[in-house]
Amino acid sequence: MVAGARLTDLVSLGVLASSVPRDVVDEVIVAAGRQAKRSDGKLPPHVMVYFVMAMALFASEDYEEVAARLTDTLAAWGCWDQQWSLPTSGGITQARQRLGAEPLAELFARVAVPVAGELTRGAFLGPWRLMAIDGFEWDAPDTKANGAEFGYGGSGESRSAFPKVRVVSVSECGSHAMVDAEIGGVTGKGSGEQTLARRLYRRLQPGWLLIADRNFYTWQDWCTAADTGAELLWRVKSNTRLPVLGSLYDGSYRSVLIEAKIRGRARQALIDAAARGEDLPPDQARIVRVVEYTVPDRDGNGKGELIRLITTITDPTAAPAAALAESYHHRWEHETANGQIKTVLRGPGRVLRSKSPDMVRQELYGYLLTHYAISALICRAATEADIDPDRVKFTRTVRIVRRRIADPAAFSP
Repeated sequence: MVAGARLTDLVSLGVLASSVPRDVVDEVIVAAGRQAKRSDGKLPPHVMVYFVMAMALFASEDYEEVAARLTDTLAAWGCWDQQWSLPTSGGITQARQRLGAEPLAELFARVAVPVAGELTRGAFLGPWRLMAIDGFEWDAPDTKANGAEFGYGGSGESRSAFPKVRVVSVSECGSHAMVDAEIGGVTGKGSGEQTLARRLYRRLQPGWLLIADRNFYTWQDWCTAADTGAELLWRVKSNTRLPVLGSLYDGSYRSVLIEAKIRGRARQALIDAAARGEDLPPDQARIVRVVEYTVPDRDGNGKGELIRLITTITDPTAAPAAALAESYHHRWEHETANGQIKTVLRGPGRVLRSKSPDMVRQELYGYLLTHYAISALICRAATEADIDPDRVKFTRTVRIVRRRIADPAAFSP
């Protein structure tokens, strides 16, 4: 565990702001055309960006209380006169609306990058950075606009009480930092996890090893993700057709994925060509390596569960089957990150504040940015101490940040 005094020294909103620099904030505000209309405004756009992040730290507090916690910091920026009265909730709402969601989305896209270094424990498999993709849902206030935009879970008597917002994100397993995300609804066209994930695949990076659960595999999505140069390690359903082309010394085997519309003799011809080692048309078939193993009695019914993984890493000497199986279970680090946002930052069972879809998206990007900044801080501290970032308690770090929010050096102006 990082020593308490050491972590306390590192943690303040000023350190968090180092992950969300003021110059980048200004750039995205200008790019979105959201510059301040008045030079003497109490709540200029760059202040509101950090205010939205502070909302994520104090999810249980109202606007005015969050503002009260920030006044010393704002005064240190020269953005606040102590003779002024605190802005009202109505004034803050208007300032949030003027800012909109676009600058926060672009800010997250620019600053959220992997933070683990080569010495960070648990962050890499050989040369590949371990990344994971998964989704989660949030409850939004039950307004007509939110209901129309995002929809409700279930139907009839089982319909959810609140509109639900779906977030699908890519996170770095070693640090838990989310580095990309898409936000949508839970009903209607384009609302599924796979649809939102599809927007993320094209933004994958070479040098990543993307881990995904069995709900994400489709032929086209696999091809799109693989064509970015990232390596893939995805679980597939047990009924996925994976012909054995040849067994490998580590217990894995070579196989071929074939476009689902290709059947019969055409399919068999591709399998035969793959077995002979011939080049395959990439729009019809892709060579993969398969790792299979059984987890005993996972469901408590006395039966084992078969895990089938497919990977683009076809050389077993580069990543043996046992190492891939172990790496796959790092996917749960993404579940940990989801819990950190929804349970530690937001609070269990708490509904988002925002009553319109644009403000919902803005609020969610505030959560993502704040979680990213804290995760980056923890990762740097853990790497310096030569321990796994998992050993630094996220909950404790958030408490320290909350206590120190009034530090006049909180943000760089």
